[in-house]
Amino acid sequence: MLAPNTLTAQTTDLDLRRLPWDIFAETMVFDGKTSTYIYTNIKFSQGTISIESNEGRATLDQNNSGSWIFSGNVKIDVDNGKIECDSAELLFDGNALIKATVTGNPATFSLKRNESNDTTYAEAKKLSYDVQNGIIEFSEQAAIKESNNEISSSYFIYDINERRINADSLGVDDDRVRITYTPLNSSIEEEIPVKDESQ
Repeated sequence: MLAPNTLTAQTTDLDLRRLPWDIFAETMVFDGKTSTYIYTNIKFSQGTISIESNEGRATLDQNNSGSWIFSGNVKIDVDNGKIECDSAELLFDGNALIKATVTGNPATFSLKRNESNDTTYAEAKKLSYDVQNGIIEFSEQAAIKESNNEISSSYFIYDINERRINADSLGVDDDRVRITYTPLNSSIEEEIPVKDESQ
């Protein structure tokens, strides 16, 4: 038994509530007093979601609603995004991931887009990822780089679908929102005169 109420039927339905959980671990212990499953060197996957860590703890009800806490060298792959952090708490509602809160020193996030070659990079000590709405909150020494723009702030919200960033600060000089724009080299053109050898 790898996980409580793990679904085994394969389906092409994209509803995550019907997709199976696949769990591979070095060890598994069940604590009956707290209804907690404890895994070491775990790899968890569901649909396009894949998570690896040194330890995973799951506290779930009979419908697989509840939380997973992953700690130690945590790597999370979601669609085209990747998160690396020290620890992560994932909330599930009826077998579907709805929110992830990760911490690190720092935690990092990268997103590769299908329609372009651009990759978005971001980091912060804390990330809160609303999976269903595609919204990520970055706090504590946060920074994000997309194309030739880089923004650093104490706090910002990133809308993945709209590619919109809302940054904020505490209102003091050392904590202002900082924006760095680097012009692309390809946009700078220089005309070089050609010497006429016939003269």
